[in-house]
Parts: sequence; C-alpha cells; structure tokens
Amino acid sequence: MADDGGLSKLQKRFAAIPEDVRQAGARSALKQAEAMAATMRRLAPEDSGDLRDSITVTPGGQSTPRYSQPGGSSVVPENAAAVTVGNSDVRYPHLVEYGTAKAPAQPYFWPAVRLHNKKAKAAIKSAIRRAVKKRGTS
Repeated sequence: MADDGGLSKLQKRFAAIPEDVRQAGARSALKQAEAMAATMRRLAPEDSGDLRDSITVTPGGQSTPRYSQPGGSSVVPENAAAVTVGNSDVRYPHLVEYGTAKAPAQPYFWPAVRLHNKKAKAAIKSAIRRAVKKRGTS
C-alpha cells in the first residue's frame, strides 16, 4: 500500500465529525465572510460601483465567479466560504489593489482580510466549540 502522507487518516477524522458540528462551523464561516465582504465594499474606491458590486461571498460547495480574484473560478471546500472580487465584466481588481505604473494602489481587499482574519478564526472556533458542547449535553 502506498504511503499517502497521512491523508487517509485525516479524511477519516473529518468524516467522523458530526453533521451538526460541521454545519455550525459552515454557518459561522459564511457569517464572517459576509462581514469581511461588507468591509471590502466600504473600502473599495468609488468609481462606477462595478468593482464594489463585484465583491462576492461564495458558500462551501459552490463555485466562485469565473473571472474572480484571487484565483478565478474554483469550488469552495465544504464548511468554508470564500470572498472574491471581479467577474466577467470587472477583470481589473488586482490593478486597483496593487496599482500600476500610471495609477496608485488603492488597497481594499487585503486590509479587510487583515482586519477580520483573527476575529473570523476565533468566531468559527467558538461556534464549533458551542456545537460540540451542546452535542455533549444533549
């Protein structure tokens, strides 16, 4: 049998997590992603509003928009959420975030991530802990 580096053991451990605990984590991840996206929308530079309107939250198990940043279209893992910017009409978010030779940087994406990241992780862990505790007392 080939060594998979412990992947099968990890997959078995994830499969053993009760569904209600997984759902609690997924709900919390989605809520935190929505808060992060709201901050990005406030920080996004005012232009036509297309950039701001292209900020999207994608729940676990769904595909991100085709031309979104960072990474383009991909399927978000279960029990997660992704915040992306851009779509087929708005393909320039990275140019606004980092600037060009002719336009200064106007950061909005990464400042929002840095602002929310620690709180989001703590909130998701807390939601999972509450679900585990509730499950244990039921």
